[in-house]
Amino acid sequence: MKSLKSLSQQAFLKLFFLFLTASFLVGAVCMPDRDQMLTGLVKIVTNPANVYTNYFALGGYAATFLNMGLVCAICTALYWIPGKKEGHASMLVVILTTGFGAWGIHILNIWPTMVGVVLYCLVKKEKLGDHTNAMLFTTGVAPLISELLLRYPNPETVGFHPLGIAMALAVGIAVGFFLPVGLDNSPKVHKGFDLYSAALPVGMMAFLLQGFLYKALGVEVPVQNTDLSVADPWIVNIFCCVLFTLCILGSLAMGTTWKDYHALQKNPDPVRNFAETYGNGVALMNVGLYGLYILLYYNIIGAEFNGVTFGIIFCMLATCNAGSHPGNVWPILLGYALVVQLCRLLSLLTGGDFTQALNAQSIVVGVCYANGLTPISDKYGWRYGMAAAMLHYCMVTTVPQLHGGLCLYNGGFTAALVCLLMIPGLERIFMPKLERRALRKK
Repeated sequence: MKSLKSLSQQAFLKLFFLFLTASFLVGAVCMPDRDQMLTGLVKIVTNPANVYTNYFALGGYAATFLNMGLVCAICTALYWIPGKKEGHASMLVVILTTGFGAWGIHILNIWPTMVGVVLYCLVKKEKLGDHTNAMLFTTGVAPLISELLLRYPNPETVGFHPLGIAMALAVGIAVGFFLPVGLDNSPKVHKGFDLYSAALPVGMMAFLLQGFLYKALGVEVPVQNTDLSVADPWIVNIFCCVLFTLCILGSLAMGTTWKDYHALQKNPDPVRNFAETYGNGVALMNVGLYGLYILLYYNIIGAEFNGVTFGIIFCMLATCNAGSHPGNVWPILLGYALVVQLCRLLSLLTGGDFTQALNAQSIVVGVCYANGLTPISDKYGWRYGMAAAMLHYCMVTTVPQLHGGLCLYNGGFTAALVCLLMIPGLERIFMPKLERRALRKK
């Protein structure tokens, strides 16, 4: 195992993605409804996939795990295409896309946009392997692809039809062709303070398409599938505990020490690639410990586990190699907890009808992507991380109205909007925490 420590980051990530794929596939055959695995998968791919589509309720446990395993396998296969890849971004998009395999992405609706990226590479004469991450980021509009395939422009699901297939291919290819340009420019907009950087161009693309395909043409915006039936919490907890514990044990077997991981937690400088800076073992340990930390948080607040909640654990975990760890995410979680109480109090004073509890489904999903604002905690301190989380809470439930529930990156898009509001003021008025420390010492 110690030989894994000396592997290049790309070689190590290939093995990690294979491990993740195998975990979900093994989980699928261990589920109590494994005899309905294939029929459940058919239900998943033949129904709309709007935001909050609970695959546990739609297709069952085994089918959801199978879909996640197959989606992860596709991501892993793409990662083997030769080309230049940023390790932290690759880990983010593979885990993120796999997490959406429980509530919005499936093995059918990911292909049209990826074909668009292939076309972009052919036209620009660039290596496909250099744009593997872009191929996967484009799947953020997978719910729109399902809508076009199955029911556009009808309000009810009509199934696959030639016009729908043609529209899904045309729109998906257009999205995939133009999105790589937006992905390259997105960090310039939020200045690197949103770890879910791809959410900004994907969200804007979904905003444009919802406006054109529905509002401008007078087509009714599709009703979201919101069957959030509660799943067996033991299935989620046992699978996650086993998976994350194996990551920790694997890291220890590679020779990683708790002192090594402590160095990651206490580094005063923001780090955007843990595997590159601290080594593969430390990055793997953060996968395990951060995963358990997220799972513990959702259990403490009493989140109701279903396909969406299960998938969101991995969507939040996606930033585990790109900058997030328990030491810098707690201000985000605390900020969400405090703003819930503040809004409840203000609602009583104003006679409002407050319904957004901390464990409400939309808030559980929202805090996942507020996790992408940890660079603010890193650079400016925990108080500003809390303030960013509060702003995120206030906007995250209204942003879906912009894209009609057709974009999976809703919370990451909201995080980018928070950056647009906060960062100019922070840079102009407040000092980074390292400068404040230096000034106090002087």
